[in-house]
Amino acid sequence: MRALPVSLFDTATPLEPLRERLHAAAAQVLDSGRYILGPEVAAFERELADHLGVRHVVGVANGTDALSLALMGMGVGPGDDVVVPSFTFYASVEAIADLGARPVFCDVDPDTACVTPQAVSAALTADTKAVVTVDLFGNVAPNEEIEALGVPVLEDAAQAIGGSRNGRAAGSFGTVATLSFFPSKNLGAFGDAGAVATDDDAVAERVRMLRFHGSRDKQTFELVGRNSRLDELQAALLRVQLPELDGWAAARRAVAREYAEAGLGELVALPAPVAGAEPAWHLYVVRSAHAEALEAALNAAGIGARRYYTVPVHRQPAMAGVAPGLELPMTDELARTNLALPMSPALQADQVAEVVASVRACASGST
Repeated sequence: MRALPVSLFDTATPLEPLRERLHAAAAQVLDSGRYILGPEVAAFERELADHLGVRHVVGVANGTDALSLALMGMGVGPGDDVVVPSFTFYASVEAIADLGARPVFCDVDPDTACVTPQAVSAALTADTKAVVTVDLFGNVAPNEEIEALGVPVLEDAAQAIGGSRNGRAAGSFGTVATLSFFPSKNLGAFGDAGAVATDDDAVAERVRMLRFHGSRDKQTFELVGRNSRLDELQAALLRVQLPELDGWAAARRAVAREYAEAGLGELVALPAPVAGAEPAWHLYVVRSAHAEALEAALNAAGIGARRYYTVPVHRQPAMAGVAPGLELPMTDELARTNLALPMSPALQADQVAEVVASVRACASGST
């Protein structure tokens, strides 16, 4: 075993070469006296829009607010149905219920952990107002095919920035897309931060108003909105990191290839990219019939490992009564068998080898 543990996340090492620039960016904001919706936010919105290839990016306080504001911008409200996978982080669904709409849960593909056009089509109702796709674990969902079903799509790209599909960046699909810059994400702030991305001028304008209490000018309030603004300080720090994003994502994909070449697929089921996708691999999530025992054994050996979404959203207490008796067999299978292994653009080949060796040793003891 290694003398030092291999952590599930390593957010510090990739930032080390940027330390001086990050400090300088923070000092510049502090010296400016502009802390809310100033030039750093405006510049970050422009730069990220260019990076994604979209017309508009609207910075907001966090990824959950991005979901709520995007749905509001699409006109979702009480009486509407919104199709959404149950195998996702709770916020993907919470934002729907928060607006008085009804989550309609659909199953996912166990190999990619993403929704499919077939699963979405089976869940559509006469009251469906939108579909929330989730680019889970950094994979990129088949958003274009789902949009072809004729219903507006919100791409929840919180885990996938840096990824792409068919040459388009994750965060550029659907009527609107949402992003999270939580510190552990592929592009991480130093606190909470999020964004809404869209090519729709009307949606962008509505979201800009909604993030500031439904006002354009701080005097007239046309909508009932939120106080959800991206801070100047976070925007400045994100601007320093944005040029590094593509390189970090490429390094994550290289780590995934190294896992496969080291024989990890002989021991567990590896995640499969959606057809045409270049995933960003925010998390590298494998499957094993012995995931719970493997998680415990790896952590005891100093290897970071974690099971995610072991209780799917449709089975959470807050969703009791939303879909009683609903069976989503692939969701349940993933909840039981998934296990995230260390993933970082800074993960070294010897660390990958150590992870695989530890999985091999632990797996032999759990069968």
